[in-house]
Amino acid sequence: MDNVDRGILDLLRQNARAGYGDIGSVVGLSASAVKRRVDKMVSDGVIRGFTIQVDPAADGMSTEAYVELFCRGTVAPAELRRMLSAVPEVVGAGTVTGSADAIVHIRARDIPSLEDALEKVRVAPNVDHTRSAIVLTRLVHRASD
Repeated sequence: MDNVDRGILDLLRQNARAGYGDIGSVVGLSASAVKRRVDKMVSDGVIRGFTIQVDPAADGMSTEAYVELFCRGTVAPAELRRMLSAVPEVVGAGTVTGSADAIVHIRARDIPSLEDALEKVRVAPNVDHTRSAIVLTRLVHRASD
């Protein structure tokens, strides 16, 4: 990957529907040259897919929380992934340093739905307790995947 490829990626992150000609006019290539580079980045696995981003509020999923997950004993990341993947409201999760074992990002329709999702997480085997923070206002959001 060179700086031109990075420029193409930056433009596609802003608008995955941008035309190759429009991208080419910014990065200094023809539409066909941009297409060849995009095709190569797809085949190399640099670009994993093209998608849409839906406003969660428009989709009815405007209530969100970040949840610290504390486990009893040692729980493998693969087991945490299996457990959390079973809860549809979990939109992201990762193991972390510090006293918590994982941080979980949950989106739900409303507070009762959020509470139901939290309960699904809490009753999972090896979960000792959780600590939740409900998001009041999103300040910064950048798509990174």
